[in-house]
Amino acid sequence: MYLTESMVWSPWVGAIALNTVLLAIVALLPKKLLTPAGIVHAWILGVLVWGSLGWPGYAVVAFYFVVGSGVTRIGMAEKEAAGIAEKRSGARGPENVWGSALTGALCGAGVLAVRGWIPDAEVAPIAISLLMLGYVASFSTKLSDTCASEVGKAYGKHTFLITTLQPVPRGTEGAISLEGTIAGFLASIAIALVGWGVGLVDGIGILWCAIAAFVATNIESLIGATLQSRWDWLTNEVVNFLNTFIGAIAAILLALAWRVGRPWIL
Repeated sequence: MYLTESMVWSPWVGAIALNTVLLAIVALLPKKLLTPAGIVHAWILGVLVWGSLGWPGYAVVAFYFVVGSGVTRIGMAEKEAAGIAEKRSGARGPENVWGSALTGALCGAGVLAVRGWIPDAEVAPIAISLLMLGYVASFSTKLSDTCASEVGKAYGKHTFLITTLQPVPRGTEGAISLEGTIAGFLASIAIALVGWGVGLVDGIGILWCAIAAFVATNIESLIGATLQSRWDWLTNEVVNFLNTFIGAIAAILLALAWRVGRPWIL
């Protein structure tokens, strides 16, 4: 059997090759960013993202991974001494990969589904643009949450429980701080700018991502303060998924509300 030109240049073939090389490099790094199982699952995620959204989608998730991994290591010694550091010194496992990126992966799969199953020349581009906004917003939300949490644990001078605004120790579930909130907001804008720069969202989409990330991250803090300790199944990874899902839906709803009565410009 001979490979046709379309088979050779298929985005899926490129996705497999690229992720194999990049994650092999990650595996050889002295600082372990992913566990062995995490590498396998990150490979699956990377192939899906590149195959569905190409290099622009990959740029967004790569930015999240690099910045998120770096932020997790801020003040690591102090956080480990206090018992509030991420487990495995911040190395991501499968649960972390999908807790952070399942919403984004679903948006990418949605883009594939629309391209394959919705032939309408007007509906399909609108649906794809909303899914791409949801994709960027999900990672904007997750990076906001990561930065808010890690910066707050490392540098937060005063931390308060979101439900009562009473002072609590750093690292408490549902705790917020001014330093963490500012860091999270700036992080959400930074990754939204990446999404805009690679053409996944338009200029107003940056605003929707920032607002959605702020709302979702605070809802996540509310969940952490009120519900997480009551139900064993509500793990950090499940909460992360809910956080990113809320962020994606919020951004999409904001975009739809803004477009009411306005022409949809693609």
